[in-house]
Amino acid sequence: MRYLVAFICLVFVACSSPKNQSASEEGRSKTDSLLLHPEEMKNLKNIKQLTFGGNNAEAYWSFDDKYLVFQSDYKEWGVECDQIFITDWQNDDLKNNKPKMVSTAMGRTTCSYFLPNQQIVYGSTHLGGENCPPTPEERTDGKYVWPIYPSFDIFTTDMEGNMINQLTNEPGYDAEATVSPKGDKIVFTSMRTGDLELFTMNLDGTDVKQITSDLGYDGGAFFSPDGTKLIWRASRPQTEAEKEEYKALLKEGLVTPTEMELYVANADGSDAKKITDLGQANWAPFFHPNGEKIIFASNHTAARGFPFNLYMINLDGTGLTRITRDETFDAFPVFSNDGKYIVFASNRNNGGTRDTNLFVAEWIGE
Repeated sequence: MRYLVAFICLVFVACSSPKNQSASEEGRSKTDSLLLHPEEMKNLKNIKQLTFGGNNAEAYWSFDDKYLVFQSDYKEWGVECDQIFITDWQNDDLKNNKPKMVSTAMGRTTCSYFLPNQQIVYGSTHLGGENCPPTPEERTDGKYVWPIYPSFDIFTTDMEGNMINQLTNEPGYDAEATVSPKGDKIVFTSMRTGDLELFTMNLDGTDVKQITSDLGYDGGAFFSPDGTKLIWRASRPQTEAEKEEYKALLKEGLVTPTEMELYVANADGSDAKKITDLGQANWAPFFHPNGEKIIFASNHTAARGFPFNLYMINLDGTGLTRITRDETFDAFPVFSNDGKYIVFASNRNNGGTRDTNLFVAEWIGE
């Protein structure tokens, strides 16, 4: 799963308004000064908060940029753990109205994504039981772990929530599916070989190909705008002790996602290269529409595990630039297909709660 829930900050730091506006900032919406830090206005403007409660994350655009699909556990929407919703983001009022749920309301879901025909692909545990699967108990060693539920499989649905197809049926975890902008391939993470590796398949689940093989958690992969490359985050245990710990946790259906770096490769897995070496958790990467830059979330400057902020880096690993300046949690940045907007999840403006909400802003960066 791509959702680092435990790293979400538990405190709220109010956004301050800029004391001195430059000429280029004149006329910006009042909302910008409330929801954006002054330094963030170099890249973002006309920000809009979409959700107002619960944990909302992993929002992804339809191919025409009209809709967003996302996961939420907001109890006021009648769910106990993450389910998949869609919204007409420019017109829907999610503060006062529940969006359309397209998952089954059973089990736990993750990692939804639009197909070119407006169908939606997502991971779900509902075949393993109607109830939410249990979350891991707090460990005596203090390590933060993700559960890798073996009942996760990948499904497609229409925008009314009618199940269309089950794309995976191998034993073990299958999830984290995203779709090529070319509309021809899906990349996903699977445990079918005994390790968490990346695979590609056709939109109907055929022609499955393994594209990573190194020991460690490979996940959260996305295609480049032209469909020729992949960006993803991976853990790579190095010492024998680290390898044994990784394998032992995997046998328990767990991983520790606290040490991850970004990798890029051709879409068939060839010519794989590590492009960050920052330390701590570098994850949720996504291609800029020009195909030459990557935006991602990182806590590499944090001493206590947070804050997470958004950064941008060139495809060759140079030119690291910080995009957001919040003191809590910013992650899951995704550009619209036309490059005009960015959606991300954040703890900003949550009133001191643990809520993570979705925000859309116009992108004015390079």
